[in-house]
Amino acid sequence: MTRPDWSDIPGRLARLAATPAAGTVFGAGDHGWELEAPLTADELTEVQGQLRVELPDEYLSFLREAGRGGAGPAYGLFPLRRHDGRWRWEGDGADLTTLAALGRPFPHVEAFNPADGLPAEPDEDDYDSPEAFATAQDAHWERYEQVVYTPENSVGLLYLCHLGCALREALVVSGPARGRMWADDIAEGGGFRPLHDDDGTPLGFARWYRRWLAAAEREVAPG
Repeated sequence: MTRPDWSDIPGRLARLAATPAAGTVFGAGDHGWELEAPLTADELTEVQGQLRVELPDEYLSFLREAGRGGAGPAYGLFPLRRHDGRWRWEGDGADLTTLAALGRPFPHVEAFNPADGLPAEPDEDDYDSPEAFATAQDAHWERYEQVVYTPENSVGLLYLCHLGCALREALVVSGPARGRMWADDIAEGGGFRPLHDDDGTPLGFARWYRRWLAAAEREVAPG
């Protein structure tokens, strides 16, 4: 596997930041086209020691050579920061990552929806009273949340960014799809799905990041 070269990223981000239309790119107002400082080799060793997992190579090299978070897809990459001696990612949805379970294999390679197989939402016409219908609704949604929102669905996933409306994208850290990017569309009832390039190839971190960067450059290009 060819090691990614991130040396072009700072210059490209700087040029984007200097473009008059840069502020119109979705999410740019949040990340401001800036990356936080990369992590040192010692810091990365500490991170992986605490997590008891080896991060996928492409993302690991980004943390070491480009930055620990900031400018990136949608509202930006969740930054990896240390607080009171412990490392964690920060951002809207970063807490969906179960740090203690990153080493447990994410078992999926194809899209899945945890809600599949659950009973349909109750129909008011099937109940004799509003009270009975309300009770059935409460039971339905309680069961839905237990099945759909359990952290068990996302073991081995490292959430890296949010797209708004509670939609997020994550990197598979452990399991058969290790190193690939997935979408969490639970908020729209869509479950989890792998992300693909235009030719159908599964997206790894490097291609996922560079696709966003190239799209941003095309968006602000004159004409």
